[in-house]
Amino acid sequence: MERREAQLQPDRIRALQQALTATPEELFQLLLTPDPEILQALLKNPQLTEDHLLALLKRRDLPESLLRTIHLRCADTHSHRLVVALVKNPNLPSVLLRSLLPQLRLFELVDLCFLPGFTPDQRLAAERTIRQRLPTTPLGNKMALARRATAPIVAEILREADARLVGICLDSPRLTEAAVFQFVNSPQATAATLSMVARHQRWKNRPNLQQAILKNRQTPAIWFTLWLPKLPLATLNRLVAGRQQTPAQKRALEEELKRRRSTR
Repeated sequence: MERREAQLQPDRIRALQQALTATPEELFQLLLTPDPEILQALLKNPQLTEDHLLALLKRRDLPESLLRTIHLRCADTHSHRLVVALVKNPNLPSVLLRSLLPQLRLFELVDLCFLPGFTPDQRLAAERTIRQRLPTTPLGNKMALARRATAPIVAEILREADARLVGICLDSPRLTEAAVFQFVNSPQATAATLSMVARHQRWKNRPNLQQAILKNRQTPAIWFTLWLPKLPLATLNRLVAGRQQTPAQKRALEEELKRRRSTR
C-alpha cells in the first residue's frame, strides 16, 4: 500500500505541474478534469484566458471554492462576460450572486429569471434588482419589460398606472388576476385605466374584477350601464350595501335593484 502511494505521488506532482504549464490548447482539455485540485492549479496557469474561464463556467459540477476564486478574478479583470457566466452557474453561493447582480444589464437580469435551474431565492434576488431600477428605467425599456418579464415585475409596472404601459401589462400571459385585482382597488387606477381592464378580452368577464371595478369611485358610468343588468342579485345587493361608490354610482345601483324588484 505504501509502495503504491509512493508511485502515485510523482504522478500527482506531474499532473499539477502540467496544469500550471499547459499550453492554451492543452488547457481546454484539462478543463474537463473532475479533480478540483487540478482545476485550482489551472487557474494559476499564465496561459489561462477569459475564453478558458467561460468554457469552465459552463460546467454544472464546479465546487464553491473554485467559483469563489473565479469571483475574485472577476473583480480584478472587470470582465462583464465573466460576470454573466458566473451568475449563470447554479453552484455560485447566494452572497456572491447578490454582489454581482447590480453589474448586470437590465435584460440580462430578466433572462436570469427564466434560466433553468435558477432557484426561487436567486430569482427573487434578480427581480429585486430589476425593481430597484424601475424608477429610472426609460419608457421603452419598461414596455419591453412588460412584455418579457416575470409576473412580479409586470405587476410592479402595472401599479405605476401609466396608460401607455397598462395595456401591455394586461396582455402579458404572466400577469395574474390577483395583480389586476390589486391594481383595480388601488388609488392609482384612473377612469381610463379601469376602462382598459373592463374592455380587455382576458379580464372583462371575471366576476371578482367586475365587482372591484364597480366599487371604484373612478369607474365611468358606462360600466354600470353595461354590467348591472347582468349581475347576480346577491352581488348587486352587496354592491348596494357598500360605501365606496359616488352618489351617482350608488343611484345607478339602487335603480337597478329597484327595477329587479319591480319585475318579480
